[in-house]
Amino acid sequence: MPARILLGTASWTDKPLIESGTFYPPEVKSPEDRLRHYTTQFPLVESDAPYYGLPTVDTSKRWVERTPPGFLFDVKAYSLFTDHPTPVARLPKVMQANLPPILVGKRQFYRESAPKDFIDLCWSTYNDALLPLYEARKLGVVLFQFPKWVVPNKATFAYLEEIRERLGNYRGAVEFRNALWLNAEHREQTFALLGDCDLSYVCVDEPQGFSSSVPPVTVATNRVACIRFHGRNNAMWEERTQTASERFDYYYSNVEMAEWVPRIASLAMESDELHVIMNTNNFDQGPVNARVLEQALLDVGLEVAPPQTADSDAGPELSANEQGRLL
Repeated sequence: MPARILLGTASWTDKPLIESGTFYPPEVKSPEDRLRHYTTQFPLVESDAPYYGLPTVDTSKRWVERTPPGFLFDVKAYSLFTDHPTPVARLPKVMQANLPPILVGKRQFYRESAPKDFIDLCWSTYNDALLPLYEARKLGVVLFQFPKWVVPNKATFAYLEEIRERLGNYRGAVEFRNALWLNAEHREQTFALLGDCDLSYVCVDEPQGFSSSVPPVTVATNRVACIRFHGRNNAMWEERTQTASERFDYYYSNVEMAEWVPRIASLAMESDELHVIMNTNNFDQGPVNARVLEQALLDVGLEVAPPQTADSDAGPELSANEQGRLL
């Protein structure tokens, strides 16, 4: 039986989306109303806020309260966990006040330079914050988007295994930004390791021809398959831009989306659930591109999950093991 295909966009709060004036009705002005409206359009959303700063329990509780049963949030992993530079100023105030001596005076830091007990604290804070979403069965996957300087080697292979342990029963998904991960030398090992760690490989559509370009290979390494569409704006892919919307500024054509229909059909047969996220986020590109893909899938008879409602099935019951998740 084909996987349940869930379409969504990367964020519902982007300023360009709000200012486009085409997605949110004029009367929808507050963050709460925007999220409630979004859930009437799509069954899935990706939040990148936890990448920039450690999430809080209160935020997760608000997301649970403002969304119907069965609605899912894919959330980005904290920058520290993906070997990105992490600004000290964005740490919770209590952490800033109790920085390890080695980090005092630094503007930003990396995982490799932080003491283990401090990293442990960041992980426990992050995991605890997501617990309300998990308990409400609204947590999709935790997305680890690694930068282009993270390459396949013994250290990174070991870190993927560590991530699996750190996540407990949370589902993890991994996206790479270096072509080496999928070259002839490493591709088989990459997919095998992700499968062994029960981590989803994130398939991508993105500009090609760069060292940071990963080919549009579709494979399911566990029961939750993932695809992220970044657009094909080659001119901006590796540019330093002020906003993400400048890099991912792209409207897909019907022809370009049609290329993905057989790939999605094949991926749906390899998995139980398929998350498809549009990370094209200038103006209304996310919703528009999602609709183009949705129509292309419907045209060939593939079912796409509808938006959730208050009467929607909330999904399967959690197993005893999941209910007793160990952080």
